Amino acid sequence: MATIPPGIRLLVSFDRDQWYRALTFILTFLLYTSFHLSRKPISIVKSELHKNCSSVSELATIANSASQRPSLPALHTDMDCSWKPFDKRNYKQLLGAMDYSFLCAYAVGMYLSGIIGERVPIRLYLTVGMLTSGLFTCLFGLGYVYNIHSLGFYIFVQVANGLVQTTGWPSVVTCISNWFGKGRRGLIMGLWNSHTSVGNILGSLIAGYWVSSNWGLSFIVPGLIIAAMGVVCFLFLIEHPNDLKSMYAQNSSPGKSAYYNYEDNVQNRKQLPTKSWNGVGGHTEVYLQYKDNKTQSYDTELLLPKESVCVPVQPVVVVKRESEPSAISFMGALRIPGVIEFSLCLLFAKLVSYTFLFWLPLYITKAAHLDAKKAGDLSTLFDVGGIVGGILAGVISDKLGKRATTCAVMLLLAAPTLYGFSMISEFGLGPTVGMLLVCGGLVNGPYSLITTAVSADLGTHKSLKGNARALSTVTAIIDGTGSVGAAVGPLLAGLLSAGGWDQVFYMLMTADFFALLLLLRLVTKELASTKSPPISAVELKEH
Repeated sequence: MATIPPGIRLLVSFDRDQWYRALTFILTFLLYTSFHLSRKPISIVKSELHKNCSSVSELATIANSASQRPSLPALHTDMDCSWKPFDKRNYKQLLGAMDYSFLCAYAVGMYLSGIIGERVPIRLYLTVGMLTSGLFTCLFGLGYVYNIHSLGFYIFVQVANGLVQTTGWPSVVTCISNWFGKGRRGLIMGLWNSHTSVGNILGSLIAGYWVSSNWGLSFIVPGLIIAAMGVVCFLFLIEHPNDLKSMYAQNSSPGKSAYYNYEDNVQNRKQLPTKSWNGVGGHTEVYLQYKDNKTQSYDTELLLPKESVCVPVQPVVVVKRESEPSAISFMGALRIPGVIEFSLCLLFAKLVSYTFLFWLPLYITKAAHLDAKKAGDLSTLFDVGGIVGGILAGVISDKLGKRATTCAVMLLLAAPTLYGFSMISEFGLGPTVGMLLVCGGLVNGPYSLITTAVSADLGTHKSLKGNARALSTVTAIIDGTGSVGAAVGPLLAGLLSAGGWDQVFYMLMTADFFALLLLLRLVTKELASTKSPPISAVELKEH
């Protein structure tokens, strides 16, 4: 007989729950990757919506003089150069207004999304959000196809898309937290949260592929991807492990089994054969057949005679009824220790992160004098650093058991890195690549840790007394408050960049300082409890 291949041995070593847990991890990872994939194109297309018109005009003049042809009309050159209404001198403010409209709607909608998510099926809620988000993302790209130049149209699409995208984060965090316990939560969440950077990288590459030839496809293709993932979500997402137990309980029928388990909780279970025949009215009855040679329990011997006898079996369903915990209120979630501090800290941390998300490609284009595609490709290194930073933050916080302290140290190191990044135009390509990686890790590390492991910790805080229905609301409050900063950051960047990019980086360093300041009380509390064992060690003992 041939030996079983090692790969098959590995596959069969996992039980059913582990396979479903892996499915949930991968599926939720891909679902939220598609959310960020659909948000990224606007930052890539900005440099195409408004180009350097003087350089384009010079190229057109050189081409016309070389071919001895009359010069092209100015209107045609302007239309090729920039996309109205972003061809004006205040184009930075207009582009900033588009970012602000999306992020402001996202921030407002996030507070409502968590409350709604606690009260409706997550799978359906997430599916509807992804399908509608795909629709509005495609609509933005159709503005190029149908030659739409109305600022109101693009603002409306951004607002609508911002509202429907709020369905994503509370839903996936609640789902992943339902399947994974508290042990090593920082590591698991750090790996899982890399979907943010993976989505940004894929979004940059997809949008950059079409940005110079047909920027409408830079939106339409990501829109179709997130809509397709919405269908996958509807077909495969399992919200909670208890849903599987309910499914298997419904599929199991007592009458279909050839044997009946009369001692379900005894270690050495004995199964007895059954007989069945037609009873009164043609109904099929199922009977247990007890025989003399079978050893019965003491209680059974008191009820049954020694001779063979058939006793009808009635299917009995035992339901353990527990009082369903009510969803937590908004004010109740705010009273959980640490929610306010981490929420306000995330406001400033996310301000920095989203300013990079929406303005980094344009900044690289202006500072390093690269075209839109090269700048978009180079900006992905910031997200690569974010992946490493998020994982490191999770591992370190698991090891030390100090979430706030880990965030504070990374925020402290980020400030001088931001100052160095402001001088990117003076560096060569090599130092620029290194600065992008380091800055991405230090900026996105605290942001990743707070939105995942910290949110999950606070959503299952001991003060809730086991009420798991608070997780979505707590996650929405923390991320919603952070989204206020995400809305303000790109808007301020658009306003301040008119006076020079240095002012933008001073604003980012100030926000980083305030984020650090808001964590000082929690850091002091964590350092005072130095005798406490790491979180991972304590929580693993609970399982």
